[in-house]
Amino acid sequence: MQSSHSPNDASHQGNSAPLKRAMSTRHLVMLSLGGAIGTGLFLGSGEVIAQTGPVGAIISYFLGGLIAYMVMLCLGELAVHMPVSGSFGEYANKYIGPATGYMITWLYWLTWTATLGTEFTAAALLMQEWFPHVSMWIWTAIFAALIFILNISSTRMFAESEFWLALVKVVTVVSFILLGLLAIFGVVSYHGETQAPLFSNLLAQGWFPKGLMPIFATMLIVNFAFSGTELIGVAAGETADPANNVPKAINAAIWRLLIFFVGTIVVICALLPYQQAGLNAAHVSNSPFVTVFSYMGIPYAEDIIRFVIITALLSAANSGLYAASRMMWALSVKRQLPAMFSKLTKHGTPITAIIVTMFGAIPGLLSEQFAPETIFKNLLGVAAFTMVIVWTAICVCQFNFRRQWYKTGHTIADLRFAAPWFPLTPILGFVFCVITCISMTQDSSMLPGFYSCLIFIALCYTSHYFLYRDKD
Repeated sequence: MQSSHSPNDASHQGNSAPLKRAMSTRHLVMLSLGGAIGTGLFLGSGEVIAQTGPVGAIISYFLGGLIAYMVMLCLGELAVHMPVSGSFGEYANKYIGPATGYMITWLYWLTWTATLGTEFTAAALLMQEWFPHVSMWIWTAIFAALIFILNISSTRMFAESEFWLALVKVVTVVSFILLGLLAIFGVVSYHGETQAPLFSNLLAQGWFPKGLMPIFATMLIVNFAFSGTELIGVAAGETADPANNVPKAINAAIWRLLIFFVGTIVVICALLPYQQAGLNAAHVSNSPFVTVFSYMGIPYAEDIIRFVIITALLSAANSGLYAASRMMWALSVKRQLPAMFSKLTKHGTPITAIIVTMFGAIPGLLSEQFAPETIFKNLLGVAAFTMVIVWTAICVCQFNFRRQWYKTGHTIADLRFAAPWFPLTPILGFVFCVITCISMTQDSSMLPGFYSCLIFIALCYTSHYFLYRDKD
């Protein structure tokens, strides 16, 4: 099965030093928030509201937060017990099987690599709205170079840059919710209204104007909005005192996200008729954030939100390159990729893994040239689907780990952090994740991405069987 050494043990690597433990709780919380608050909230939220109606959207995001919380509790227990880089793959290897561990590691690498190119492309397109005469490729190259430098410099530099990039988004969301509440209660003038809008819009068209089915159909978009929270698990191997910092970060991140996401949806739904929220939401000017800020009379609303979304995209790319490169590093440490992938710079960053992951972003960069809508939607579908598969595996790993823990004579009191309500937490997390995966089949435009993911999973299992079955 598995070597007794953990992947962070230098002797196990032979050719590389262990990754440095340079992150604090502050960095972990912001890494998690930064990974989750992105285009899924700024642009995707309008789409969910338009499809489900106000009450449906609030339920969708609340359910999404609940699923994320259950998965993160499972992850917290595993990450405190076994704080290693490449975490999900390592847990799946030990608590499900070596082939699944191998598949999950590659799948999580694919998750972030698939979105990396789209993040750069989308950020470059937004810059073009400001500077129409500058080629999109120049902006793409600038952004790619910036993220590459932040990732190879040092773990500390990466964590610090991610902290400030995420802070821009957090401040924007908090300001949006506070100003929105003031407008709802008539403290701030809103779009020429003579009386406070209050919450009359929420039920203006009935409880569920399009029925209950859209809540199910939009679960993938909603869960993808919460994806990134699991970055805490990836970073656990580079965190000082993970037993204290990881549980703190998980609790802090999830509750903040739930308040931010549900709060944002309530404000948008109270202030805008739901039919307006998702109107052509691919354009920044039609983001519900821009509409609400403009109706409040805030100058340069479109420019402010454009800047925030560019920050959100770069922050997601920054986190994505970090997470994907750590997965390659973990595979190399286990001799499932050439040794050069676990070679570290003197600052402790896996240079080859970072460079190769950057090349993996090329399909996303091509999205602007060839059928951008189709490629972009399918890449996001692939990223969302693979993320939910990883979440499903986390629930199974924690369930199996806890059962093994009890069988060996340990009690819950022996765990430094225990997920509450076992076995309900992993079982419900698993069931909801499976339902979310099935929801992808309801959108015909996402089927190519769905089948591509299934083929990729089959290839992972097949290659592991032929290449590594005798080595585990």
